[in-house]
Amino acid sequence: MPFKNRNSRRPFVTQAVLGLCLFTLGISGPLPKSLAIEPPVSFVNDVVPVMTKSGCNMGVCHAKAGGGQNGFQLSLLGFEPAEDFEHLVLEGRGRRLSLVSPDQSLLLMKASGQIKHGGGVRLAKSSKGYEQIRDWIAQGASIDSPSSPKLVRLEIEPNKATLKLQQNQQLKALARFSDGSVRDVTSQALFESNDKAMAEVNENGLVKVLDIPGKVAVMVRYQTSVAVFNAAVPLGASVDKLPPTKNFVDKAVFANLKELGIPPSPVIDDATFLRRVTLDIGGRLPTEAEASAFLANKSPDKRDQWIDELVQGTDYADFFAAKWTAVLKNRRDDASDLLSNFAFHAWVRDSLLANKPYDHFVRELLAATGTVIGNPPVAWYKRVKEPKNQIEDVAQLFLGVRMQCAQCHHHPFERWSQDDYYSLSAFFSQVGRKPSGTRGEDLIFHKRGMATATNIKSGIALKPAALGDPAPSISADEDPRLKLADWMGSPKNPFFAKALVNRYWKHFFQRGLIEPEDDIRDSNPPSNPELLGALEKHFIETGFDLKELVRTITRSSAYQLSAAPNKYNGGDRQNYSRYYPRRLAAEVMLDSIDQLAGTQTDFANLPAGTRAVSLPDNSYNNSSPFLKVFGRPEGESVCECERVQSSSLGQSLHLINASDIRGKLTSPTGRAEKLAKAAGPPEPKIKELYLSAFSREPRPDEMKAALNYLSEPRLNAAGQPVDAQKAIRDNFQDLIWALMNTKEFLFNH
Repeated sequence: MPFKNRNSRRPFVTQAVLGLCLFTLGISGPLPKSLAIEPPVSFVNDVVPVMTKSGCNMGVCHAKAGGGQNGFQLSLLGFEPAEDFEHLVLEGRGRRLSLVSPDQSLLLMKASGQIKHGGGVRLAKSSKGYEQIRDWIAQGASIDSPSSPKLVRLEIEPNKATLKLQQNQQLKALARFSDGSVRDVTSQALFESNDKAMAEVNENGLVKVLDIPGKVAVMVRYQTSVAVFNAAVPLGASVDKLPPTKNFVDKAVFANLKELGIPPSPVIDDATFLRRVTLDIGGRLPTEAEASAFLANKSPDKRDQWIDELVQGTDYADFFAAKWTAVLKNRRDDASDLLSNFAFHAWVRDSLLANKPYDHFVRELLAATGTVIGNPPVAWYKRVKEPKNQIEDVAQLFLGVRMQCAQCHHHPFERWSQDDYYSLSAFFSQVGRKPSGTRGEDLIFHKRGMATATNIKSGIALKPAALGDPAPSISADEDPRLKLADWMGSPKNPFFAKALVNRYWKHFFQRGLIEPEDDIRDSNPPSNPELLGALEKHFIETGFDLKELVRTITRSSAYQLSAAPNKYNGGDRQNYSRYYPRRLAAEVMLDSIDQLAGTQTDFANLPAGTRAVSLPDNSYNNSSPFLKVFGRPEGESVCECERVQSSSLGQSLHLINASDIRGKLTSPTGRAEKLAKAAGPPEPKIKELYLSAFSREPRPDEMKAALNYLSEPRLNAAGQPVDAQKAIRDNFQDLIWALMNTKEFLFNH
């Protein structure tokens, strides 16, 4: 179809017209080579990929939200070629292209740096991409006809490989089209490594493996299709001696380590296990009495017994309620939020304590109706009011799918489109609200009517449909959210169970099998797909039993491996050949300091002795400098990344000299005061401190150092000896302060 610029007037010359002219002049036979017409260049299959490869349609360039760059707009990554054609060819009075002299086209002159361009040189004149765009312009700059070949799928050769450290691998991107043709599009495809510390990939698809063993993937994108190259990078060490295989978790972890040649660290001792698992399940340190009893216990299954005791206890419910209420945005913005925040937190905690099946928990949340007094999960709808926010939060939190991008354009790393986005949001389109008798609280109900959501770009009203599934039949009287809950809790759902087990795996191992834990997609494969599949299957078969999942993970030898690296696995960051230490969460650290110092922190509107992990919402962050500086989340995001786990100078200074820390050390009812006043030798007192801080007794060198310090005389400012009772009290304060500032105390290891 000949293209006509809306401001111009001349169709481009076709081969038929040229042939007719030559026939009229008496020239017959094949066309001279100089006059032969080149094969047509496809705007969709050739031109748009060149602009994508060159970075022209990235979000920081001409695909920037709000109008592109300098008056020229393109769709993100070329997902809307019809729009790109209009912006490129028809806008700006056709000044961006010159059909008469293609090389003088503003598009090419700016991209090649012949004219000043804010984005710099994007296409060298000698490049194939420049040649393709020039040929397309010379051929008339036409849009593809409806019969033009369409991309069916993208393939990578090879799609997987086992590579050595420092080895290179060339990838080839093959595009299969609707007419059966296959084209090598390596030069037009985009390549990106999912772990740049493990492997790099250049623009031509050459993968270079670096020095870290493990599993690495390279995402390859061409047009709207994505393919993935997976590589195993073995260390190659001999893995002969393995810890005991206790369950399917160990089987999958150790099989992966054998494949990669990464020997695991040994299983930890009883003291380290006790402290680790109590922190991870109960969000607290073991007491000195619990530590003494556990270390003295000779039962061969005492670890499993302790796990069972923790999982059945209230500490587990408190700790995991804090985890869930943060990502469910139980946030206090006004004094009127107090009732709903306390009720919602109590509902989450009670659900965990009763071991409510996870699918039932999610169903009660999504389909909640009524008032917060009668049905606390409706409080979620107070924080998340708009359907688009509701589906974005639900997808990310319960499905591990980030849908935010698809609101405006095709998801850049996934198959989800705008229609998928609005079809999912339609499940929440009939949520009604009206004021209740409680100040600041709404009554949530289902509005009768057909549920739809309108795609803001196409203007089409879409019925509710789950990701990858056809739209279910929903009458005007039915609440669409119940259909969504049915789909989510189905054993056939490819996201629901997978997202939860990956999230819990990260809680216990500090790194998800898919990382980030809420970004599950084909282009972000798991480091151990067999393990993830086994966990998912187990979780479904047990009826979505959260406590059983916790037991299964923590009973494994893989969870109980030492954090100390051996000579082979120091560089391992993804295969769980050892435990990866992490700093205690803000609430857990505050509770641990109180336990060691023998004090308590008081919080408004809560009974004395309430633990920091039991706080119902974010409002206590402002009243507690400790929680603020150590990164307790504000409940503004469903992403657990809102919780700050990194260390900072401010944290170190707070532990060294903050007034609240000094107050705990010098408390007249604190541990230092009690130990100083207690009769008896210092050795049992030192042992008590070590059991409380580390769940172990002091080593001989530690006992000697502590005894020497406690026996040292103290001098006042004038250089005179201070009172003996005051000296021993101050020395105990210093000893406790020193213990709480060690890495062994501040980290779970």
